[in-house]
Amino acid sequence: MLSENYEYLIGGDPDRDTIDLAVLDTATGATRAHIEASADGAGYVRMLNWADDHAPGRRMWALEGTGSFAAGLAEALAQAGEDVVEVGGLKRARGAKNDRLDAVRAARTAMAREHQANPRVRGLREAIRALSATRHSVLVSRTKAINELKSLIVVAPEHLRAVLRGRSLAKQLSLIESMTTTATAAVDHRVTIVTMQSITARIRFLSGQLKDIDPELASLIAAHPAGPALLAEPGVGPVVAAQMLISWSHSGRCRSEAAFASLAGVSPLEASSGQRSRHRLNRGGDRALNRALHTVAITRMRCHTETRAYEARRTLQGKTHRDIRRCLKRSIARSLYRIMESSARGQATLTAA
Repeated sequence: MLSENYEYLIGGDPDRDTIDLAVLDTATGATRAHIEASADGAGYVRMLNWADDHAPGRRMWALEGTGSFAAGLAEALAQAGEDVVEVGGLKRARGAKNDRLDAVRAARTAMAREHQANPRVRGLREAIRALSATRHSVLVSRTKAINELKSLIVVAPEHLRAVLRGRSLAKQLSLIESMTTTATAAVDHRVTIVTMQSITARIRFLSGQLKDIDPELASLIAAHPAGPALLAEPGVGPVVAAQMLISWSHSGRCRSEAAFASLAGVSPLEASSGQRSRHRLNRGGDRALNRALHTVAITRMRCHTETRAYEARRTLQGKTHRDIRRCLKRSIARSLYRIMESSARGQATLTAA
């Protein structure tokens, strides 16, 4: 427990421009001091000086949002040699609520936990996260634009719809780009062509962005110590590998493979009743990481010989498709976690040598 190793616990509630901090005495649980400072370099220096005055002994910082609003403070504290833990999203308070109270609640939440989560590292991991987030946004926008174009083709004038129907997307884009109209054409004909060409240009632009992002993402993953080993696993491509590295972050962030499975939302939850003993899917955890594991499981169930044999064997035992997929995701989380941990330890050994 934190009270056994630290005299003070500093809870933090960050916003975009400010961060509220509160100092708790771990022996008594009493609040000793509070400060609100700007979320910038000068504010971080002020917070450290304030902590020296009000928490001069062994102290731990418990921050909410170390991957967003508190990222800068977490990095500054790490550079200063401070101990920092991450507090997940706090539940909505039933009573009074303000930033000062939330800072106290962050500290009390961390003090009540037996196991603490380390903040995510930046560096290569942050570069992969930023590029992966951008790729996802571009892919969503491109899919939306394609759906808009398909919907517009359905309601287009018949002479335009007849030309475009039943063709591949690439052929449709080429035909739309070659279409012409005149000012004397029917208004619906003219506006439909202009609109389709506008959407086509958007699709071309977003497709070009994806072509630029994908090689860059692949190169970042290859530069990571665990990247090549992850990519060598069946069903793991650059996008899945990127999400694994983003969620795992670094060796020690998850204390065990069971904790990583819990983070991914693939740890089995017991749902037994009476004489029936069973487990069900976990709906919590990091859903992006869960989706990545789901992709690997579905891919292996489709084209991986060992997985297909496992599926057939478990089916004969009476397991449903959902139960088999849940077991596979748990097993995949275990194996990929061990790959990332072993790669990180190997890199640390080479660096030390």
